[in-house]
Amino acid sequence: MKIAVVSDSHDHGDLLVCAVELARDWGAQAVLHCGDVIGGNTLRRAMGLGLPMHVIHGNNLGDIPAMSRLAFESGGAVVYHGGEAALELGQRRLFMIHYPHLARGMALTGDYDAVFCGHSHQAGIEKVAHVRGGYTWLVNPGTVAGFGEPRTLVLGDLEALSFTVRALG
Repeated sequence: MKIAVVSDSHDHGDLLVCAVELARDWGAQAVLHCGDVIGGNTLRRAMGLGLPMHVIHGNNLGDIPAMSRLAFESGGAVVYHGGEAALELGQRRLFMIHYPHLARGMALTGDYDAVFCGHSHQAGIEKVAHVRGGYTWLVNPGTVAGFGEPRTLVLGDLEALSFTVRALG
């Protein structure tokens, strides 16, 4: 299963659409958004592109009731998890949280194949040795919106458990 991982769209729905279109054209089957969506309207156009989106809120909470309502009314196009999410996709155990330091802690547990975060606006992919003797991928897609950093997302292949940072044009 191929996925796209995005974060920190900060109300820039047009840039989120560009990221989701790139992911869809690559063959992604789902999008993980690691927070700082801000408003639910940021997701509306991207919802129409046919990829289910798993979303957490981050530190810029925005309108949580509106986000919950949007997810409820989306018919599964948006799954709003709140502040963090533990999920299984493509037979992989995944965890999403906005903050990198908490993501690192979750990666160290060995409970997940990959842990995703945002917040820093800096893309990075790291193999973290965990307490069970194996490793977990720690993935930060950077920011879709830019804000002094390149506009980036991560494309991931869960079967191969491989991830690549991609720039948005």
